[in-house]
Amino acid sequence: MTTTEELVGQVNKILDDIGIDMAGLFESFDIPSLVFYLNRNMEILRDFEEELSRRVGETVPSVRGIDKKEKDPHIRWLYKKKHNRILALERLRSAIVAHKMALALISANYSFYIGNREIDVKTIKKHEELKKIKVVKKPFTLGRLEILPHLAYSGDVLKLLGQESIEVREAFKLIKSKLREKGVVRKKSFRIEVEYWEKGRLKKTKIDLPTDADIESELKQRFGKRFRWRVLSYVKTKGVLINNHYTVDNLALAYSAFDPEKGPELLGLDLFRYYFLTSEKERESLGLYPDIKLCIDCHYSIFDLPFMKEKGFRTGFGSMMIIQKCEIEKMLSGKRSEISNIPNYLLGGAILYGISPFDEEKVAELLGLDLDKLVEAIRKLVLSGLHTSLFTNVEKFEKFMPKSDKAKRFLELLQG
Repeated sequence: MTTTEELVGQVNKILDDIGIDMAGLFESFDIPSLVFYLNRNMEILRDFEEELSRRVGETVPSVRGIDKKEKDPHIRWLYKKKHNRILALERLRSAIVAHKMALALISANYSFYIGNREIDVKTIKKHEELKKIKVVKKPFTLGRLEILPHLAYSGDVLKLLGQESIEVREAFKLIKSKLREKGVVRKKSFRIEVEYWEKGRLKKTKIDLPTDADIESELKQRFGKRFRWRVLSYVKTKGVLINNHYTVDNLALAYSAFDPEKGPELLGLDLFRYYFLTSEKERESLGLYPDIKLCIDCHYSIFDLPFMKEKGFRTGFGSMMIIQKCEIEKMLSGKRSEISNIPNYLLGGAILYGISPFDEEKVAELLGLDLDKLVEAIRKLVLSGLHTSLFTNVEKFEKFMPKSDKAKRFLELLQG
């Protein structure tokens, strides 16, 4: 039986080999072969991870607990040994997440067939079957296939980052900070507690004021000159968008290495598309971004990046549209059968059309959809009549109404 130190050495060796081998696979970019090697690597890495985590344990003492001035070589050796074990386990888990993301990205964008039978991407494990597999591109794109060569398949994110330029490292830090920030819920008003004097007695009250109000002048009008106040509530924070630091590291590395200048914006756009092109049920099983929120209920600044140059842009522009999309998904619960002829990805486009200031051409461009298919989906939504209960602005949909309905509506307007 191997010792733990020998196991750590094996883990680091296999991860180094995977990093070298995977780099060569992307030169030809043969999808079936790529999937085969990803699945093979996953089996090996999971076996190592199971054994190493069993030996190291989940509750390991901190490697920072040792004083730098500690002179006892035995103690320093013990901490170094523990440190190496933890690093190997962390590296393994990061590599496993990179492989999961790559497989999910490929399966989200391609269908695989042997003859007329569709097969799951996870079942491609026999090298002799690769020539029999037919690959078909799906009608819409999720994520960004170009980032595949840049994921940390070796698990050594910092080492890979150290080989990149300063621009890439700065983009990495920016993306990571965006993905680690806590979402912000901004209220429309301040909740203020005021202490003031009335007829010689000190009194206390609570009032609500709009966020754009001049607080001092407003309070002077109400309570005179003698008062003091404090804000009780205004901004509340919620959790991070992706609660998995391996996912965050891999995304930050991949997008910064792919495009240091536009990487953060491209990631924001891809995440925005992810929420609009999929349903909540699909997001549960996709695994494209491990441990990402199924729906969001607050503002994340990364969703603003793709829309900074849009006319009428305001903070929270991108997040608000996703929040509304999630709300509409809940409103459609039990009614999906009425529009079962609209695929989820086209329904997402129709919803974006209804809640945004964009026309159908802009929506198709943003989500990477075929314009004719999107227009047809909007027409089907209008025919179902659901648009009147889902959206506040139904005037946008009038041009998609059948001519008979337009004439009927015109007569109704004439009659008052």
